Amino acid sequence: MIDNVLQISREQIEKAIAILNPCMNDYIYVYDLIDDYYVISEHAVERFILPEDKFYDAAAKHKEFVYEDDYEMLSKELQDIKDGKKVFHNMKYRWLDKNHNPIWINCRGSVLFKDGRPHYLMGCINEIGVKPEADNVSGLLGDVGLADYIREAYAALTPKGFIIRIGIDNFSDINTNYGMAYGDYILKKTADCIANTLNSNQKLFKLVSDEFMIVDFSGSNITEAIKIYMNCKKNVNKFIEDNNYKIMYTLSAGVIDASHIKDEDDSYIKLSEFALKQAKDSGKNTYYIYRNEDFEHYNRRMVINTALHNAVDDDFAGFEVYYQPIVDTKTYRLIGAEALMRFFMPDPDGGSPQFISPVEFIPLLEESGLIIPVGKWILEQSARQCAIWTKQIESFRINVNVSYIQVIKSDVLTDIMAAINDNGIKPYNIGIELTESGYLDSNTHFTQLWSRLKDNGVYVLLDDFGTGYSNLHCLSDLKPNYIKIDRSFTLKALKNQYDYELMTDIIDMAHSLGLKLCIEGVETSDDLRTLRKLGADYIQGYLFGKPYPALLFESRYVN
Repeated sequence: MIDNVLQISREQIEKAIAILNPCMNDYIYVYDLIDDYYVISEHAVERFILPEDKFYDAAAKHKEFVYEDDYEMLSKELQDIKDGKKVFHNMKYRWLDKNHNPIWINCRGSVLFKDGRPHYLMGCINEIGVKPEADNVSGLLGDVGLADYIREAYAALTPKGFIIRIGIDNFSDINTNYGMAYGDYILKKTADCIANTLNSNQKLFKLVSDEFMIVDFSGSNITEAIKIYMNCKKNVNKFIEDNNYKIMYTLSAGVIDASHIKDEDDSYIKLSEFALKQAKDSGKNTYYIYRNEDFEHYNRRMVINTALHNAVDDDFAGFEVYYQPIVDTKTYRLIGAEALMRFFMPDPDGGSPQFISPVEFIPLLEESGLIIPVGKWILEQSARQCAIWTKQIESFRINVNVSYIQVIKSDVLTDIMAAINDNGIKPYNIGIELTESGYLDSNTHFTQLWSRLKDNGVYVLLDDFGTGYSNLHCLSDLKPNYIKIDRSFTLKALKNQYDYELMTDIIDMAHSLGLKLCIEGVETSDDLRTLRKLGADYIQGYLFGKPYPALLFESRYVN
């Protein structure tokens, strides 16, 4: 029967597509697998960077208009079809539009055989980004209806009231564990639970996936919005009970006063997405009331995060290594330095780069995983610099901080030893600073790395001692080469007799275990006189020098 169908000529197929072209928003296509010939609806050429609506050498030419990251996946799929491994094609990937922007499409098609061989792939392509007017599961108007409603509200007057963006927590788990059909059932029931809390002035819309939007522009206040959210939760809990607790789930909500919404750039979408995210990040099953300052802080984090990614891609442009001197307490002789990461974010308007505090950017590096490549780069830079300075001071040591993310998710030992060996320095010329919080958070990885570093002769330092995790168990288990008293603890000891006595006990305890100790945060001569009496081995702080770029450090301390 299929073979009979394929008696239709290629010209007839092309004519049929041409006839249907004006009638459809989607794109009909036929791919001749034997001749590697491709035919598609004419209006696709107006939208995407296709060579034309008919072309040979189709497999290779797809590379011209398929988004680079998706091409390999598509090639494998087409090869499976040609090999007869698949008889139906259904794939979501990206084509490039006329401006070379990646556009998500869903390409579906059936394989037709002739003489037992796959001959044609025939089907339809639609843009996933084209949104429907309504949600078929809940029966509610969707994004398009919401946009129209808000646009009309602004055309009439500046709305007063609120919007609530509600999301089902961990909805993907419901689909995974119970199936998508049951997930649709939960969506419909949740929509009913929400709708039953609303009055005639309040409109409900269905957004992406598991999210809903309540709009009230009647002048109601935030207190009313919170009341609605709590009633939604009550209704959901009642549904769960009536359903014999077959499934348990909760709702989170972002609440926004209408005064924050602007009639431009779909601000209600951006602000509500942020507000709901805040609620979910706060532990879920709760609500968050939008604040401009929180949103500005969030945007700044996003800007810095983007700049960090760009910097890593651009051979670490914007990152620098600064060095702060560490001196012997008795002689004030320079024994080494701590390598400290600095980041200067480019100005988009071409002005001077902006200094970003490590307090801001290091957590972002750790959250994104970028701390792994950046940490490796810092190691390499420090080892290279150490090789230069050890020619003047043979025992000079540069301490490098290693994040718990590097410990858990990378082969940081290999990176450390490679940096040492590639630069011809001794293992003791590099000190690795690890925080005791990391010891507690990633015990197994941490202790394994610690042990292997010591076996290889690398100095290991326990950093941030005194920040709240300190315990004898940690010291006796790890036996670091020396420990570093955190600056915050130093400041307390300088101001408070109790903390001063506590620091005295810590130093005595460290020495009784055969450990050396460095005090951070020594900034004045008075601080020095007070802290020197404690008998610490090393001192680090602004009194002896701020962190400096390599050349400035070298001119001040090495030559």
